Amino acid sequence: MSRKLLLNIVAGLIGFVLTFLANNGQNLLGTSLIRGMYGFIIWFVLAFFLRWVLGFIIGKEASDPEAGLFDNGESLGGKLDISTPEEDQELKDLLTPKREAVNEEPGGFTPLQPPKLVSMKDPEELAKAVRHLKEE
Repeated sequence: MSRKLLLNIVAGLIGFVLTFLANNGQNLLGTSLIRGMYGFIIWFVLAFFLRWVLGFIIGKEASDPEAGLFDNGESLGGKLDISTPEEDQELKDLLTPKREAVNEEPGGFTPLQPPKLVSMKDPEELAKAVRHLKEE
């Protein structure tokens, strides 16, 4: 027998024995055997699944880290390229004002310049106005 299958059968037998012994005192012999078989099947499948997951994880770590980036999709994400392309000239172009933008075009955008709302009147006149409004 293959070692892989033998490992699954041993795990299944352990599950059978544990389940059978746990059920033997409370149930009939036939019920305990049936539940033991269920335990065997469940432990057999769990051992197979656990072996498959561990093999998948170990198989990924054992793969060659120097392999190319596009090897059948197996090593995607294995390498991290932190370098960025040079963009110095583009940044300088963005930061320098353009001469064409400074010239005003007819019908172009002009910012709104509202009149100032602060009046520089005599404080005595303002006090009189407040008193007059308060008396109403």
